[in-house]
Amino acid sequence: MTTHEQQEQEVKRFFSTNLLEWYKVQKRDLPWRRHRNPYYIWISEIMLQQTRVDTVIPYFNRFIERFPTVESLADAPEEEVLKCWEGLGYYSRARNLQHAARQVKELYGGEVPNDRDAVFGLKGVGPYTAGAILSIAFNRPEPAVDGNVMRVLSRYFLLEDDIAKVRPG
Repeated sequence: MTTHEQQEQEVKRFFSTNLLEWYKVQKRDLPWRRHRNPYYIWISEIMLQQTRVDTVIPYFNRFIERFPTVESLADAPEEEVLKCWEGLGYYSRARNLQHAARQVKELYGGEVPNDRDAVFGLKGVGPYTAGAILSIAFNRPEPAVDGNVMRVLSRYFLLEDDIAKVRPG
């Protein structure tokens, strides 16, 4: 390993260590963070898309109370799922979630898979959600990069350009 590569590794280690230390002190107590249940993490990530955390908390609690397992969600009438989702908006998220719960029930015996391709194959699960499920629930080294992560990184590294723009190759 070259000196430059060693320096890069040291910088990465420094950044990740500091970020994790900050998180341990500053993290909020959220119901989906109290365990590593992949189903709960998945539900929370879908609910949190374009919705504030404070808004999601009571919806998450009611949803999990009504649909505590993948099977209960997969087997529920769609109207009941949509009624429980009412007020969160973007109802396609609820429909996709139920469709994906049926996939998990049929293909994986009701267990959220610990496999990147399998998680990506679930309806409504994109790169961020897949990364979140795999990294949080299964402790896999998968990226989960959304707008919030990009804002933190741009502030940390003092980037002034629009980080969401794709740069020519």
